[in-house]
Amino acid sequence: MPISERVARLGSGVFARNDSRKRAYTLRLAAAASPPPLGHRSSDNGAAGLPPLLDLSLGSTDLQPPPLALAAIATALQEPRSASYCLHAATLPFRERVAAWAQRRFGVGVDPEREVLLLVGSQEGTAHLPLAVLNPGDGALLLDPHYPSHRGGLELASAQTVLLHLDPEQGWRPDFAALPAQTWDQLKLMVLGFPHNPTATTGQQAWLDEAMARAIDHDLVLAHDNPYIDLALEGEAPALLRHPDWRRCGIEFFSFSKGWCLGGYRIAFAIGGEPLITALRQLKAVVDFNQSLALQAGAIAALDLAPHWPERLRAIYRERRDRMAAALRREGWTVPDATMALYLWLPLPEAARRRGLDSEAMAATLLDATGVCLTPGNGFGPGGEGWQRLALVHPSEDLEAGAARMGAWLRGL
Repeated sequence: MPISERVARLGSGVFARNDSRKRAYTLRLAAAASPPPLGHRSSDNGAAGLPPLLDLSLGSTDLQPPPLALAAIATALQEPRSASYCLHAATLPFRERVAAWAQRRFGVGVDPEREVLLLVGSQEGTAHLPLAVLNPGDGALLLDPHYPSHRGGLELASAQTVLLHLDPEQGWRPDFAALPAQTWDQLKLMVLGFPHNPTATTGQQAWLDEAMARAIDHDLVLAHDNPYIDLALEGEAPALLRHPDWRRCGIEFFSFSKGWCLGGYRIAFAIGGEPLITALRQLKAVVDFNQSLALQAGAIAALDLAPHWPERLRAIYRERRDRMAAALRREGWTVPDATMALYLWLPLPEAARRRGLDSEAMAATLLDATGVCLTPGNGFGPGGEGWQRLALVHPSEDLEAGAARMGAWLRGL
């Protein structure tokens, strides 16, 4: 059966590979917990005594959404219209509340009719945008490392991707001057995201300002993925909306998944220049409908009634970051400073390197031996090889116990 080349280029995806490994591990756990059939002589299959799975591979938090947001969803679910298809016009109340949020958060006036778009998660928006603004073969700039859906969207659009390597020695700052003018002239789209996943770097407004200047000079679209805007632990998170010329060629993506713990509810939005919002809306009209009005009611309640929820989360994540970093360092693992919530970005330990393990092999071996699941850095592009991403999505005590498991494994290598 024919399969498109673009799908083949996507590959399996790092989260899908991890999902298969976690599934295999849970099956081993289940087998170890099941007594052998009557009369069957058990044998040591290596599964007995396995520790429970500790999944630190996804930024899917254990923390809960604001109760007022859940209550708003529950109430709206009783209304028959919440079960109906939701077309763009029906999202206007949501878009108006987003515009009010933008005014409060950034001091920026936004037109809810022309400059705001509801999304089924910011990942959906960033993956679809290249289809809306690029022709096959157009050039697009992508940070390396980068979030997987950023590359996925470019592959689906058959773009020619140019990687801009981020150097840890330079604090992961993008060096836009490293690309020659000829390359800039060939680009049609630039995709950034600060605070940065996976490197756990907040970034600086000056970096976005420089990117916008480049975008204007070379007539290209600047897309900024900003789901962690309210989760900077050190410094102030940058935002495209703070640049006075964001309407000229910019679009920024925001999400309720991180700051309000609504990841599974899949609701987000984009704010951008009218031509970009219109193009993305036109594409989405072919691909999907909008989220239920009940979910929109929950998001509105989060913005209006729980605006300080992300601030509460930051204190929790700061404690988790500090305690987990200290625990890993005690186990001999180098832990760079993380300035945003949710992640640690860890270089492979020397013991793993001596064994010849790359990031994928280490993640697989670590899970098999300890039950702790991390995300291998190669899933975030070539620049992620040699790293592991750890998500701080369990209480500090569980994280420290996981550090002890990983430390014991490292000592045995």
